[in-house]
Amino acid sequence: MSLDDDVSVMLTRVRKQGGAKMKSVVIEALRRGLTQLLQSEKPRKQFSTGSVDLGRCRLPSLDNVAEVLAVAEGDDFR
Repeated sequence: MSLDDDVSVMLTRVRKQGGAKMKSVVIEALRRGLTQLLQSEKPRKQFSTGSVDLGRCRLPSLDNVAEVLAVAEGDDFR
């Protein structure tokens, strides 16, 4: 197995800062990362939107698309 270049650079920086052996740094990084991955996520707060009264529909039926466009955009919609 090989490491991506960015991960290798970060491990080398941590090793140099702490003066630890590379094996110790890798094990600690894995331990911390895996612990964080295994922690359960906080439950999300439920989100809801309220309803709004838009008034009555201006058309008796929305089945006729041409009629709806004529009302919405005027008779020159074509």
